[in-house]
Amino acid sequence: MKRFPLLVLLLCLAQSMQAQLYQPGEVLDYKISYRAKLFPNTVVGTVRIATTLEQDAEIGREVYRVEGVGRTLPSFRWVMNILDRYETRVDRRTLRPLRFESDIREGNYRFRSTYRYDWEAMRVHTTWRSRRMERDTCKTMPLGEASMDPVSLYFRLRGVDPATLEEGRTEILEMVLEDTVRHLRLRFLGREVKKIRRAGTFRTLVFACQIGSSEGYSFTDGSEFRVWISDDRNLVPLYVESPIRVGSVQAVISDWQGLKYPLTSKIK
Repeated sequence: MKRFPLLVLLLCLAQSMQAQLYQPGEVLDYKISYRAKLFPNTVVGTVRIATTLEQDAEIGREVYRVEGVGRTLPSFRWVMNILDRYETRVDRRTLRPLRFESDIREGNYRFRSTYRYDWEAMRVHTTWRSRRMERDTCKTMPLGEASMDPVSLYFRLRGVDPATLEEGRTEILEMVLEDTVRHLRLRFLGREVKKIRRAGTFRTLVFACQIGSSEGYSFTDGSEFRVWISDDRNLVPLYVESPIRVGSVQAVISDWQGLKYPLTSKIK
């Protein structure tokens, strides 16, 4: 389960730069469950993703601040005590990310990183440090128009016009990770009526996504995440399923607050 609960949820979700759905006051809660051959489907953690609108003193204008927090339930912290925090600040005017920060605490593992975007120069300055490193490591990398951090990618799919989706259509996106830019292959699988335990039955859009290797566009490991998005104007991620080395992990929506539009995809 290492580094899954929040990062995979954010990585799996991603399209139109001009219509990203940043809604101040929106809060989405998820339950994280683990399932294996000899291990029943069990809820082991939670994730909360919240959006606010704030004045940023550094740039002198309003920004969207999105924070994601994932952690294991108290009864499972003796097995793996996870507390992951991710935050991004997005320019309200341009909808481009300005700064990204992560603080990952998983058992004895520690990792912190910061990305600062310079869109005029089309570069991103990254700094990261793990528990065993004596000092920060820094690197500057070129940006592409599609380059995003994991939290920003999470919102890109929420700007897609469902009427334009074509079954089987594939898109390659770019994700900044510490010292490299990784590629994310996103494929639209179609529409499906999905029953989500304790949440209801929804009309959904189904996507498959796969993270490429650090060497480029290679997608050879065969592992593929799937995500079900509400088929309405909110485009809320409802359910994510990912294979891991042993078993699979699911992120299931458990509560939502402050949505911009009515959740018309919910059938019952």
